Amino acid sequence: MQILKQTKTNNKNELLLLGGSFSNNPILVVGVVHGDEPQGEDLITKYLSETSSGMLFIPSLNPDGKQLGTRTNSNCVDINRNFPTKNWELTEKDNYFGGESPASEIETKFLINVIEEYKPKLILTLHTPYKIVNYDGPAKEISEKISEIISYPVEESIGYPTPGSFGTYAGVEKNIPTITLEMDEEEDINSLYPKVKKIFEYLEGINSSLTH
Repeated sequence: MQILKQTKTNNKNELLLLGGSFSNNPILVVGVVHGDEPQGEDLITKYLSETSSGMLFIPSLNPDGKQLGTRTNSNCVDINRNFPTKNWELTEKDNYFGGESPASEIETKFLINVIEEYKPKLILTLHTPYKIVNYDGPAKEISEKISEIISYPVEESIGYPTPGSFGTYAGVEKNIPTITLEMDEEEDINSLYPKVKKIFEYLEGINSSLTH
């Protein structure tokens, strides 16, 4: 895999987009939107160590938060509330703080730029801890297949308001099939990995059919 795009965060950590051989509109997989949910990066790293993928990967969108062990980035902003959606709002400065303005954060801008440049046909983000497959935009059928692989229920709504969320930005407002895989935070990576690997392999098949 090659580094296709990179930038530095506020804390001088690397934000990376990785990709190998791919055609137009590849599927994009994103890990660690929230720094206290590090499993996504571990799963992506393990997968890429074993295979040559045709998809794009951002192993960790929030390396500062991961370093700090916080949901938010180093500016105390929840990246998943910082996207420039119609429902973005200025909120209390808590763990869900969406920033002083939409897309104010380096991490948010990085992901927006990746989408604008590579125009992915589908996006998967890896989260914990709810054990569901959540989707935004036209992604119900693919979500149901992922649900079969990992045995989590499909939920169109996460169950609470998410102003400025990535799902609203990419799935609802840009109509890109956007899937949020909420994994079990208690499950060991070695136990979780075979199921997530099957999901990645399923998406590789879709990726090939979408890009040729």
